[in-house]
Amino acid sequence: MKNEKEIKQFVKDRYASVASNEGSCCSCCNCNTDIVEHAKSMGYSEAEIRNIPEGSVMGLGCGNPTALAELKAGETVLDLGSGGGVDVFLAAQKVGETGNVIGVDMTSEMLEKARDNAKVGSYKNVEFRAGEIENLPVEDDSIDVVISNCVVNLSPDKLATYKEVFRVLKPGGRVLISDIVTEGELPEDIRQSFDAWTDCIAGALETQEYLDTITKAGFRDVTVVAKHPFYEPRMDDRLAGKIVSIQVRAYK
Repeated sequence: MKNEKEIKQFVKDRYASVASNEGSCCSCCNCNTDIVEHAKSMGYSEAEIRNIPEGSVMGLGCGNPTALAELKAGETVLDLGSGGGVDVFLAAQKVGETGNVIGVDMTSEMLEKARDNAKVGSYKNVEFRAGEIENLPVEDDSIDVVISNCVVNLSPDKLATYKEVFRVLKPGGRVLISDIVTEGELPEDIRQSFDAWTDCIAGALETQEYLDTITKAGFRDVTVVAKHPFYEPRMDDRLAGKIVSIQVRAYK
């Protein structure tokens, strides 16, 4: 098995190239020319897409966590792996001027892009912090809601990630995570592939193992609130029917 440091560096390099528009796409990125249509297929409405900075919509993700997070005015939201900021900006509109949204990303190129997008959109209630999701740069018991879009699967240590999420949430706080899981065994060569890691596949857990990991981190009422197959024609035919996008809600 490839070690954690190697995986993180490869993922970081791939998404840095995506942010710079220099890299090839991945299965949790858009490979089509019409990014808006891809985003709509992931659950974003055209109105949502048109009302945030254009540069934040990068065709990344496997769902729309803000659509099901039931965000309220005044809440403090944390987005894991915030990328160009699409979910941060959507959340910022929902929590309003009295709320706050923090995006965390380990890729400096993504952080620069997101901060530029925030300036373009004149957002006053958002901030972007450098950090890894297994070691969040966020205070204990300070967050109302944690969201994430197709990022936790990229972590080599998902239990550590969810323990960190549990730490930063206020008592009674909740998560709404969109992510990739598997149903059935994946070929070993795919599990060992760096490219498959950045494609959001090699690091994906089996569905029940993923849910059990969230429970082990201390969460209660872990529920799959949406689920759909995730497969693109360019993917390995052996993956057909085995890759699934889920949206999970849980409470501290």
